[in-house]
Amino acid sequence: MTPFGLEEPASLAEAIKLLDPQDPSIRPIAGGTALMLMMKAGVFRPTRLVSLRGVKALSAIAPQPDGALRIGAMTPLAVLERSPVVRAHAGVITRTLRTLSNVRVRNVATVGGHLAHADPHMDLPPVLIALGAHVEVAGPDGVRTIAVENLFAGYFETVLRRDELITALMVPGQAARRAAYLKCTTRAVHDWPALGVAVSVDPAEAASARIVISAATERPVRLAGAEAVLRGGVDEAALRRAGDAAADEAQTISDGQGSAAYKRALVRVYVRRALAAALDGAR
Repeated sequence: MTPFGLEEPASLAEAIKLLDPQDPSIRPIAGGTALMLMMKAGVFRPTRLVSLRGVKALSAIAPQPDGALRIGAMTPLAVLERSPVVRAHAGVITRTLRTLSNVRVRNVATVGGHLAHADPHMDLPPVLIALGAHVEVAGPDGVRTIAVENLFAGYFETVLRRDELITALMVPGQAARRAAYLKCTTRAVHDWPALGVAVSVDPAEAASARIVISAATERPVRLAGAEAVLRGGVDEAALRRAGDAAADEAQTISDGQGSAAYKRALVRVYVRRALAAALDGAR
């Protein structure tokens, strides 16, 4: 690795001031699990890193008066995995984290870093999109909110400006909704998936279904066409039709986890299975 400077601010305001919107070689670092690998491989050569570990205000998990759950961006994934508050609020997050990479990574990687990295193979983004979550983002001009669905601009790209930081994740109350996440990997269950499918549905209101796929596409995407199939009701035939519609709609890509055609076939099967799993959980 090439030499670089390291800043360790104690406040969010100080951290934002250390970022330069015109200089891509200055980067914030949270857990660093992905960034350090990029640096070791020579893919990224920073001149300065701004560590967020000293910003203690970004690590809390707090239920909100409106029923939402606020999760600080610096919360380690392992803390999220073990949190009874998170499990009670949206158990699908807990279940998903148990197969996300390995425990060593989850002990270090953070919620905000996981989202900001924008790797389409990540497990949490499709789940959070299915849950209707959004992030709070702070920058020199103040705070704005972005739906997780709108956070990703492309392969390893987000809509964040270089002088903005994710400060919190907000997961709305789920009420009667039930969710499931399934992934298909070519090797061990914690490996990079060839496809990830997250769904959320209210069994009493099928028109509210959300279907999201990742890994097979350049970014996590909702499949509006597949969702529309369920507006007439949810039965076994409707689940098969939703799977077919999802396969027709998905713009899959080829990579080391499989060809575009292979992933399209996976979409057809796994969308149906994920919807069935969510509905079985409701029953």
